[in-house]
Amino acid sequence: MGIILIISLISSAPRTVANEVNIVELVPTINDFGFRIFPVLAQSPVKDNVFISPYSIATALKMTYNGAGTETREAMARCLGISEIPVAQLNAGEQMLAERLMNIDPKVELIIANSLWARKEITFNRKFLDVNRNFYRAEITALEFEDPNTADKINNWVKNKTRGKINKIVDRIKPEAVLFLINAIYFKGKWQNQFDQQDTRDDDFYLTDGMRQQVKMMRQSARFNYLETDDFQAVELPYGNGRTSMFIFLPRETVGLDGFLKRLTLDNWQVWLSLFVSREGELLLPRFKMEYKTSLNDALTQLGMGIAFDLERADFSLMGTGQRRFAIGDVKHKSFVEVNEEGTEAAAVTSVEMVLAAVPQNRFRMVVNRPFFFLIRDNEMGTVLFLGAVVNPGRG
Repeated sequence: MGIILIISLISSAPRTVANEVNIVELVPTINDFGFRIFPVLAQSPVKDNVFISPYSIATALKMTYNGAGTETREAMARCLGISEIPVAQLNAGEQMLAERLMNIDPKVELIIANSLWARKEITFNRKFLDVNRNFYRAEITALEFEDPNTADKINNWVKNKTRGKINKIVDRIKPEAVLFLINAIYFKGKWQNQFDQQDTRDDDFYLTDGMRQQVKMMRQSARFNYLETDDFQAVELPYGNGRTSMFIFLPRETVGLDGFLKRLTLDNWQVWLSLFVSREGELLLPRFKMEYKTSLNDALTQLGMGIAFDLERADFSLMGTGQRRFAIGDVKHKSFVEVNEEGTEAAAVTSVEMVLAAVPQNRFRMVVNRPFFFLIRDNEMGTVLFLGAVVNPGRG
Protein backbone atom coordinates (compact mmCIF):
# COMPACT_ATOMS: atom_id res chain seq x y z
CA MET A 1 0.00 0.00 0.00
CA GLY A 2 1.36 3.45 -0.87
CA ILE A 3 1.94 5.84 1.98
CA ILE A 4 0.11 9.09 1.43
CA LEU A 5 0.65 12.21 3.50
CA ILE A 6 -0.95 15.60 3.63
CA ILE A 7 1.30 18.18 5.25
CA SER A 8 -0.56 21.19 6.60
CA LEU A 9 1.41 24.38 5.91
CA ILE A 10 -1.29 26.86 6.90
CA SER A 11 -0.25 29.45 9.41
CA SER A 12 -2.41 30.02 12.45
CA ALA A 13 -0.78 33.36 13.26
CA PRO A 14 -3.07 36.33 13.93
CA ARG A 15 -4.13 38.05 10.71
CA THR A 16 -4.33 41.76 10.11
CA VAL A 17 -7.44 43.32 8.66
CA ALA A 18 -5.54 44.23 5.48
CA ASN A 19 -4.75 40.65 4.50
CA GLU A 20 -7.73 38.88 6.07
CA VAL A 21 -9.82 38.78 2.90
CA ASN A 22 -7.04 37.69 0.58
CA ILE A 23 -5.57 34.83 2.60
CA VAL A 24 -8.83 33.55 4.05
CA GLU A 25 -10.21 33.18 0.51
CA LEU A 26 -7.04 31.70 -0.94
CA VAL A 27 -6.22 28.91 1.49
CA PRO A 28 -9.43 26.87 0.93
CA THR A 29 -8.96 27.08 -2.84
CA ILE A 30 -5.48 25.56 -2.54
CA ASN A 31 -6.70 22.81 -0.22
CA ASP A 32 -9.71 22.06 -2.41
CA PHE A 33 -7.53 21.89 -5.52
CA GLY A 34 -5.22 19.45 -3.72
CA PHE A 35 -8.09 17.23 -2.59
CA ARG A 36 -9.46 17.15 -6.14
CA ILE A 37 -6.23 16.45 -8.01
CA PHE A 38 -4.83 13.92 -5.52
CA PRO A 39 -7.32 11.09 -6.21
CA VAL A 40 -6.85 11.64 -9.95
CA LEU A 41 -3.10 11.15 -9.57
CA ALA A 42 -3.40 8.28 -7.11
CA GLN A 43 -5.82 6.38 -9.39
CA SER A 44 -8.10 3.75 -7.90
CA PRO A 45 -7.02 1.18 -6.88
CA VAL A 46 -4.01 2.93 -5.38
CA LYS A 47 -0.94 0.82 -6.14
CA ASP A 48 1.99 3.20 -5.72
CA ASN A 49 3.18 5.88 -3.33
CA VAL A 50 1.98 9.38 -4.18
CA PHE A 51 3.33 12.61 -2.72
CA ILE A 52 2.54 16.07 -4.09
CA SER A 53 2.57 19.69 -3.03
CA PRO A 54 -0.79 21.27 -3.96
CA TYR A 55 0.68 24.62 -3.02
CA SER A 56 3.58 24.23 -5.44
CA ILE A 57 1.34 23.09 -8.30
CA ALA A 58 -1.21 25.83 -7.70
CA THR A 59 1.47 28.52 -7.46
CA ALA A 60 3.15 27.56 -10.74
CA LEU A 61 -0.23 27.50 -12.46
CA LYS A 62 -1.23 30.88 -11.01
CA MET A 63 1.92 32.46 -12.38
CA THR A 64 0.92 30.98 -15.76
CA TYR A 65 -2.70 32.09 -15.27
CA ASN A 66 -1.57 35.72 -15.33
CA GLY A 67 -0.75 35.25 -19.02
CA ALA A 68 -4.00 33.52 -19.99
CA GLY A 69 -6.99 35.06 -21.73
CA THR A 70 -10.63 34.31 -22.65
CA GLU A 71 -11.69 30.63 -22.40
CA THR A 72 -8.26 29.48 -21.29
CA ARG A 73 -8.32 31.90 -18.36
CA GLU A 74 -11.81 30.76 -17.36
CA ALA A 75 -10.86 27.08 -17.55
CA MET A 76 -7.74 27.60 -15.43
CA ALA A 77 -9.73 29.61 -12.89
CA ARG A 78 -12.33 26.83 -12.55
CA CYS A 79 -9.63 24.19 -12.24
CA LEU A 80 -7.86 26.15 -9.50
CA GLY A 81 -11.10 27.22 -7.82
CA ILE A 82 -10.34 30.94 -8.11
CA SER A 83 -13.12 32.09 -10.46
CA GLU A 84 -14.61 34.39 -7.82
CA ILE A 85 -11.32 36.06 -6.88
CA PRO A 86 -10.30 39.16 -8.88
CA VAL A 87 -6.84 38.66 -10.35
CA ALA A 88 -5.34 41.68 -8.57
CA GLN A 89 -6.58 40.36 -5.23
CA LEU A 90 -5.35 36.87 -6.11
CA ASN A 91 -1.80 38.05 -6.78
CA ALA A 92 -1.63 40.27 -3.71
CA GLY A 93 -3.01 37.43 -1.58
CA GLU A 94 -0.48 34.95 -2.95
CA GLN A 95 2.32 37.32 -2.06
CA MET A 96 1.08 37.71 1.51
CA LEU A 97 0.46 33.99 1.91
CA ALA A 98 4.00 33.11 0.81
CA GLU A 99 5.46 35.66 3.21
CA ARG A 100 3.30 34.30 6.02
CA LEU A 101 4.24 30.69 5.33
CA MET A 102 7.96 31.37 5.33
CA ASN A 103 7.71 33.02 8.76
CA ILE A 104 5.44 30.54 10.51
CA ASP A 105 7.94 28.95 12.86
CA PRO A 106 11.61 29.71 13.61
CA LYS A 107 12.09 26.00 14.35
CA VAL A 108 10.84 25.01 10.89
CA GLU A 109 12.72 25.73 7.66
CA LEU A 110 10.42 26.53 4.75
CA ILE A 111 11.68 27.86 1.42
CA ILE A 112 9.32 29.01 -1.34
CA ALA A 113 10.92 30.17 -4.58
CA ASN A 114 9.66 31.02 -8.06
CA SER A 115 11.43 31.56 -11.35
CA LEU A 116 10.77 32.18 -15.04
CA TRP A 117 13.23 31.01 -17.68
CA ALA A 118 12.57 32.54 -21.08
CA ARG A 119 13.87 31.88 -24.59
CA LYS A 120 16.06 34.91 -25.32
CA GLU A 121 14.65 35.79 -28.74
CA ILE A 122 11.01 35.77 -27.58
CA THR A 123 9.50 39.04 -26.31
CA PHE A 124 7.10 38.61 -23.41
CA ASN A 125 4.50 41.06 -22.19
CA ARG A 126 6.06 43.46 -19.69
CA LYS A 127 2.99 43.47 -17.43
CA PHE A 128 2.99 39.65 -17.28
CA LEU A 129 6.65 39.63 -16.26
CA ASP A 130 6.21 42.43 -13.73
CA VAL A 131 3.29 40.70 -12.00
CA ASN A 132 5.32 37.53 -11.54
CA ARG A 133 8.38 39.45 -10.43
CA ASN A 134 6.55 41.71 -7.97
CA PHE A 135 3.90 39.43 -6.47
CA TYR A 136 5.49 35.98 -6.81
CA ARG A 137 9.07 37.18 -6.27
CA ALA A 138 10.00 35.27 -9.42
CA GLU A 139 13.56 35.41 -10.68
CA ILE A 140 13.37 36.08 -14.43
CA THR A 141 16.18 34.96 -16.71
CA ALA A 142 16.48 35.02 -20.51
CA LEU A 143 18.62 32.20 -21.92
CA GLU A 144 19.76 30.73 -25.21
CA PHE A 145 17.56 27.61 -25.27
CA GLU A 146 19.76 26.04 -27.95
CA ASP A 147 22.73 26.12 -25.57
CA PRO A 148 23.21 22.59 -24.16
CA ASN A 149 24.06 24.11 -20.76
CA THR A 150 20.70 25.88 -20.39
CA ALA A 151 18.88 22.89 -18.88
CA ASP A 152 21.69 22.53 -16.35
CA LYS A 153 21.31 26.17 -15.30
CA ILE A 154 17.59 25.66 -14.62
CA ASN A 155 18.18 22.38 -12.81
CA ASN A 156 20.93 23.90 -10.67
CA TRP A 157 18.44 26.54 -9.50
CA VAL A 158 16.01 23.76 -8.57
CA LYS A 159 18.74 21.82 -6.75
CA ASN A 160 19.76 24.91 -4.79
CA LYS A 161 16.23 25.86 -3.74
CA THR A 162 15.39 22.31 -2.60
CA ARG A 163 18.63 21.78 -0.68
CA GLY A 164 19.72 19.13 -3.16
CA LYS A 165 16.64 16.94 -2.66
CA ILE A 166 15.42 17.46 -6.26
CA ASN A 167 18.23 17.69 -8.79
CA LYS A 168 16.40 17.92 -12.10
CA ILE A 169 13.06 19.10 -13.48
CA VAL A 170 14.05 19.77 -17.11
CA ASP A 171 15.36 16.72 -18.97
CA ARG A 172 15.82 18.50 -22.27
CA ILE A 173 14.59 21.67 -23.91
CA LYS A 174 12.35 21.00 -26.88
CA PRO A 175 12.68 23.20 -29.99
CA GLU A 176 9.16 24.57 -29.47
CA ALA A 177 9.71 25.46 -25.78
CA VAL A 178 9.72 29.21 -25.06
CA LEU A 179 9.27 29.56 -21.30
CA PHE A 180 9.50 27.58 -18.05
CA LEU A 181 7.58 28.81 -15.00
CA ILE A 182 8.86 27.00 -11.91
CA ASN A 183 7.89 26.85 -8.25
CA ALA A 184 10.10 25.15 -5.67
CA ILE A 185 9.20 24.45 -2.05
CA TYR A 186 11.40 22.95 0.66
CA PHE A 187 10.31 21.98 4.17
CA LYS A 188 12.31 20.71 7.12
CA GLY A 189 10.81 20.39 10.57
CA LYS A 190 11.60 18.51 13.74
CA TRP A 191 8.78 16.87 15.65
CA GLN A 192 7.65 18.78 18.69
CA ASN A 193 7.96 15.44 20.49
CA GLN A 194 10.58 13.33 18.74
CA PHE A 195 10.49 9.56 18.55
CA ASP A 196 13.17 7.70 20.52
CA GLN A 197 15.34 5.74 18.10
CA GLN A 198 15.79 3.04 20.75
CA ASP A 199 12.06 2.30 20.53
CA THR A 200 12.16 1.72 16.76
CA ARG A 201 11.72 -1.95 15.89
CA ASP A 202 11.28 -4.11 12.82
CA ASP A 203 7.59 -4.80 12.29
CA ASP A 204 5.14 -5.93 9.61
CA PHE A 205 3.48 -3.59 7.13
CA TYR A 206 0.60 -5.14 5.17
CA LEU A 207 0.52 -4.39 1.45
CA THR A 208 -2.63 -4.11 -0.67
CA ASP A 209 -2.05 -7.58 -2.14
CA GLY A 210 -2.06 -9.15 1.32
CA MET A 211 1.70 -9.63 1.46
CA ARG A 212 3.72 -8.44 4.44
CA GLN A 213 6.84 -6.27 4.38
CA GLN A 214 9.32 -5.64 7.17
CA VAL A 215 9.68 -1.94 8.04
CA LYS A 216 11.34 0.16 10.71
CA MET A 217 8.39 1.03 12.95
CA MET A 218 8.76 4.05 15.23
CA ARG A 219 6.86 4.12 18.54
CA GLN A 220 5.68 6.89 20.81
CA SER A 221 3.34 6.99 23.80
CA ALA A 222 2.09 10.49 24.55
CA ARG A 223 -0.87 12.84 24.43
CA PHE A 224 -1.93 13.49 20.83
CA ASN A 225 -4.68 15.39 19.04
CA TYR A 226 -6.66 12.39 17.88
CA LEU A 227 -9.80 11.61 15.87
CA GLU A 228 -11.57 8.29 15.46
CA THR A 229 -14.59 7.64 13.24
CA ASP A 230 -16.27 4.62 11.69
CA ASP A 231 -14.06 5.17 8.63
CA PHE A 232 -10.61 5.92 10.05
CA GLN A 233 -8.26 6.80 12.88
CA ALA A 234 -6.32 10.07 12.64
CA VAL A 235 -3.56 11.74 14.63
CA GLU A 236 -1.83 15.11 14.50
CA LEU A 237 1.96 15.34 14.90
CA PRO A 238 3.13 18.95 15.42
CA TYR A 239 6.50 20.31 14.33
CA GLY A 240 8.57 22.90 16.19
CA ASN A 241 6.38 25.26 18.16
CA GLY A 242 3.18 23.68 16.85
CA ARG A 243 2.43 26.08 14.00
CA THR A 244 2.85 23.26 11.46
CA SER A 245 1.72 19.65 11.73
CA MET A 246 1.47 16.36 9.93
CA PHE A 247 -1.94 14.71 9.99
CA ILE A 248 -1.97 10.94 9.51
CA PHE A 249 -5.18 9.14 8.53
CA LEU A 250 -5.42 5.34 8.85
CA PRO A 251 -8.52 4.04 7.02
CA ARG A 252 -10.41 1.11 8.52
CA GLU A 253 -9.76 -2.19 6.76
CA THR A 254 -13.39 -2.22 5.61
CA VAL A 255 -12.95 1.21 4.01
CA GLY A 256 -9.44 0.96 2.60
CA LEU A 257 -7.35 3.70 1.10
CA ASP A 258 -9.50 3.94 -2.05
CA GLY A 259 -12.64 4.34 0.02
CA PHE A 260 -11.02 7.02 2.16
CA LEU A 261 -9.89 9.06 -0.85
CA LYS A 262 -13.50 9.18 -2.04
CA ARG A 263 -14.35 10.91 1.24
CA LEU A 264 -11.42 13.35 1.03
CA THR A 265 -13.10 16.67 0.24
CA LEU A 266 -12.62 20.21 1.45
CA ASP A 267 -15.90 20.09 3.40
CA ASN A 268 -14.99 16.82 5.14
CA TRP A 269 -11.48 18.06 5.91
CA GLN A 270 -12.85 21.16 7.60
CA VAL A 271 -15.28 19.05 9.64
CA TRP A 272 -12.57 16.57 10.64
CA LEU A 273 -10.26 19.36 11.81
CA SER A 274 -12.91 20.56 14.25
CA LEU A 275 -13.32 17.09 15.77
CA PHE A 276 -9.75 16.33 16.90
CA VAL A 277 -9.44 16.04 20.69
CA SER A 278 -6.47 15.57 23.00
CA ARG A 279 -6.10 11.95 24.11
CA GLU A 280 -3.43 9.73 25.58
CA GLY A 281 -2.34 7.00 23.24
CA GLU A 282 0.39 5.05 21.51
CA LEU A 283 1.41 5.67 17.92
CA LEU A 284 3.34 3.26 15.69
CA LEU A 285 4.51 4.91 12.49
CA PRO A 286 6.84 3.49 9.83
CA ARG A 287 10.02 5.35 9.02
CA PHE A 288 10.07 6.02 5.28
CA LYS A 289 11.67 7.91 2.43
CA MET A 290 10.40 8.28 -1.13
CA GLU A 291 10.57 10.26 -4.34
CA TYR A 292 7.70 10.88 -6.73
CA LYS A 293 7.45 12.39 -10.19
CA THR A 294 4.67 12.76 -12.73
CA SER A 295 3.31 14.83 -15.58
CA LEU A 296 0.15 16.63 -14.51
CA ASN A 297 -1.25 17.15 -18.02
CA ASP A 298 -3.84 14.35 -17.88
CA ALA A 299 -4.92 15.15 -14.32
CA LEU A 300 -5.36 18.86 -15.07
CA THR A 301 -7.26 18.00 -18.24
CA GLN A 302 -9.62 15.84 -16.18
CA LEU A 303 -10.14 18.82 -13.87
CA GLY A 304 -11.25 20.94 -16.83
CA MET A 305 -8.06 22.69 -17.92
CA GLY A 306 -7.58 20.84 -21.21
CA ILE A 307 -7.90 23.95 -23.37
CA ALA A 308 -4.61 25.27 -21.96
CA PHE A 309 -2.79 22.34 -23.63
CA ASP A 310 -4.63 22.66 -26.95
CA LEU A 311 -2.26 24.07 -29.56
CA GLU A 312 -5.19 25.34 -31.63
CA ARG A 313 -7.37 26.81 -28.88
CA ALA A 314 -5.09 27.85 -26.00
CA ASP A 315 -5.07 31.59 -25.36
CA PHE A 316 -2.10 33.04 -23.49
CA SER A 317 -2.33 36.37 -25.26
CA LEU A 318 -1.51 38.26 -22.04
CA MET A 319 1.83 36.49 -21.88
CA GLY A 320 3.49 37.43 -25.15
CA THR A 321 3.53 40.14 -27.77
CA GLY A 322 3.13 40.14 -31.53
CA GLN A 323 1.68 37.26 -33.55
CA ARG A 324 3.24 34.41 -31.57
CA ARG A 325 0.79 32.21 -29.67
CA PHE A 326 1.57 29.93 -26.73
CA ALA A 327 0.13 26.83 -25.09
CA ILE A 328 1.17 24.72 -22.11
CA GLY A 329 3.36 21.88 -23.32
CA ASP A 330 3.87 20.04 -20.05
CA VAL A 331 3.32 20.50 -16.32
CA LYS A 332 5.85 18.41 -14.41
CA HIS A 333 5.85 17.73 -10.69
CA LYS A 334 8.63 16.15 -8.63
CA SER A 335 8.69 15.62 -4.90
CA PHE A 336 10.72 14.10 -2.08
CA VAL A 337 9.87 13.22 1.51
CA GLU A 338 11.69 11.54 4.38
CA VAL A 339 10.08 10.83 7.74
CA ASN A 340 12.14 9.55 10.65
CA GLU A 341 12.44 9.80 14.43
CA GLU A 342 13.73 13.38 14.27
CA GLY A 343 11.11 14.87 11.94
CA THR A 344 10.30 15.41 8.28
CA GLU A 345 12.18 16.74 5.28
CA ALA A 346 10.20 17.36 2.12
CA ALA A 347 10.58 19.18 -1.18
CA ALA A 348 8.57 19.66 -4.35
CA VAL A 349 9.05 21.37 -7.69
CA THR A 350 6.45 22.21 -10.32
CA SER A 351 7.45 23.28 -13.83
CA VAL A 352 5.04 24.71 -16.40
CA GLU A 353 6.57 24.50 -19.89
CA MET A 354 5.14 26.94 -22.42
CA VAL A 355 5.48 26.11 -26.12
CA LEU A 356 4.73 27.85 -29.38
CA ALA A 357 1.18 27.11 -30.49
CA ALA A 358 -0.40 27.23 -33.91
CA VAL A 359 -0.14 30.72 -35.39
CA PRO A 360 -3.23 31.90 -37.27
CA GLN A 361 -2.32 32.90 -40.82
CA ASN A 362 -4.05 35.24 -43.19
CA ARG A 363 -5.72 33.57 -46.15
CA PHE A 364 -3.29 33.38 -49.04
CA ARG A 365 -3.50 33.27 -52.83
CA MET A 366 -0.78 31.55 -54.86
CA VAL A 367 -0.62 31.93 -58.65
CA VAL A 368 2.04 29.68 -60.18
CA ASN A 369 2.58 31.75 -63.30
CA ARG A 370 6.34 31.80 -63.56
CA PRO A 371 9.20 29.27 -63.45
CA PHE A 372 9.03 27.07 -60.37
CA PHE A 373 10.75 24.22 -58.56
CA PHE A 374 9.25 21.02 -57.22
CA LEU A 375 10.24 17.76 -55.54
CA ILE A 376 8.71 14.36 -54.79
CA ARG A 377 9.53 12.87 -51.39
CA ASP A 378 8.96 9.56 -49.63
CA ASN A 379 7.43 10.82 -46.38
CA GLU A 380 7.87 7.59 -44.45
CA MET A 381 11.64 7.49 -44.78
CA GLY A 382 12.15 11.14 -45.72
CA THR A 383 13.86 10.30 -48.98
CA VAL A 384 13.61 12.84 -51.79
CA LEU A 385 12.80 10.77 -54.87
CA PHE A 386 12.63 13.45 -57.57
CA LEU A 387 13.65 17.07 -58.04
CA GLY A 388 12.39 19.30 -60.85
CA ALA A 389 12.32 22.79 -62.24
CA VAL A 390 9.65 24.01 -64.63
CA VAL A 391 10.37 27.02 -66.78
CA ASN A 392 7.86 26.26 -69.53
CA PRO A 393 4.97 23.96 -68.61
CA GLY A 394 3.78 23.82 -72.23
CA ARG A 395 7.01 22.41 -73.56
CA GLY A 396 7.18 18.59 -73.75
